[in-house]
Amino acid sequence: MAKEDTELRDRIVVSPEIMVGKPVIRGTRIPVELVLKRLANDLDPETLLRSYPRLTREDVKACLAYAHALVEGEEVFPSSA
Repeated sequence: MAKEDTELRDRIVVSPEIMVGKPVIRGTRIPVELVLKRLANDLDPETLLRSYPRLTREDVKACLAYAHALVEGEEVFPSSA
């Protein structure tokens, strides 16, 4: 894993006291899930940044790095159909 990816993922926190343990951007209550959903609906990150002024480009990159790490580590089992 690249140093940059690690630094980006450090922007994401998971704590039972914040948003019932959902991953959020450090120092906010903005869930990673919300960022990813908004990007999926409108690929222009500028729209997202205008809607959430506390959010930075690095935060958005961190959400993508976090999602990538989850998918990368996912185990896939072929179906036996």
